[in-house]
Amino acid sequence: MTDTARTDSTHSADSTDSTDAGSLTDVAGLRVGHATLIGDGHLTGTTVVLAPEGGAVAAVDVRGGGPGTRETDALDPRNLVQRVEAVVLTGGSAYGLDSAAGVMAWLAERGRGVRVGPDPTHVVPVVPAAAVFDLGRGGEFAARPDASTGRAAVEDAARTELFAPVREGNVGAGTGAVVGKVKGGVGSASVRLASGITVAALAVANAARSGIDPATGVPYGEYFAGRRVDYPAPGAHEEAVRRLAEAGPKNGAPPLNTTLAVVATDAELTKAQAQKLAGTSHDGMARAVRPVHLLNDGDTVFALATGEHALAAENPLALNEVLAAGADVVTSAIVRALLAAESVRTPGGTFPSYRDLYAR
Repeated sequence: MTDTARTDSTHSADSTDSTDAGSLTDVAGLRVGHATLIGDGHLTGTTVVLAPEGGAVAAVDVRGGGPGTRETDALDPRNLVQRVEAVVLTGGSAYGLDSAAGVMAWLAERGRGVRVGPDPTHVVPVVPAAAVFDLGRGGEFAARPDASTGRAAVEDAARTELFAPVREGNVGAGTGAVVGKVKGGVGSASVRLASGITVAALAVANAARSGIDPATGVPYGEYFAGRRVDYPAPGAHEEAVRRLAEAGPKNGAPPLNTTLAVVATDAELTKAQAQKLAGTSHDGMARAVRPVHLLNDGDTVFALATGEHALAAENPLALNEVLAAGADVVTSAIVRALLAAESVRTPGGTFPSYRDLYAR
């Protein structure tokens, strides 16, 4: 575990390429970028999911009782906007929502957004955003993302090659993420269904409660993620529990919320169907973090559909396999976030990673 140092590069030693579980970017046309702020009191950042030009059908389901969000009302199926160009996940609690302004400006400069006038430049980009609480974890409460951080993240996404694996761990919105007292972060996963449809997720794991079974030391999500469960030796688990008792923020503040996810598919969905996907994908969050959706959580899932594959018209229940897969990939993405994260020590506290605690 080392002290953090400021970096302007998202390709840092604190990031891990996803190689065994797939990535959100397996949905053709999606790009993911991160802006990471570390040091000088910072331990935070912003992640942007950039849709193909022309946007993707979008929806949201907010279940936490204390969300920090922006433009989520626009995603209601009853409302006008059908497609969005980007989704922002950010640290900094409600302050960090300023990062969406930088993404909005970048899109507007390129004429990407809802057309509101006769000129192609007359657009209003709708940029939904949600924030996790990481204030003070780098040592300074006021060190948080702003519009320039959002611009840096969307620029990073734009220069990323299509299908490039999502960088995971201590990057972007996951930089200051903590699950209980264990370091959280960004994770991603995907699956290709027998129908040829791809369903994928990106999660920012940052929860007040635990992502680890206190009886065994196994990440809760591993029981459901379709992978072999690797039970730690009893002695290793006891030592991890002892170390965690000594970890946490320096100011003694309790760990706070939120877990966020973007679930995407290349299926052709209506806004109502996308909202259903966002809702059922919360099941995957509930498998991996216990408990979730409390009053001081802001747990939120966005859904994006790029429309490459039509659902089988002859099967009125064809959406079901997409819904089930959405929950599965959210579970896997949260597990990936825990396993990819690296330990951090800052003036704000000590946050050990799962792989350091359990030598994985």
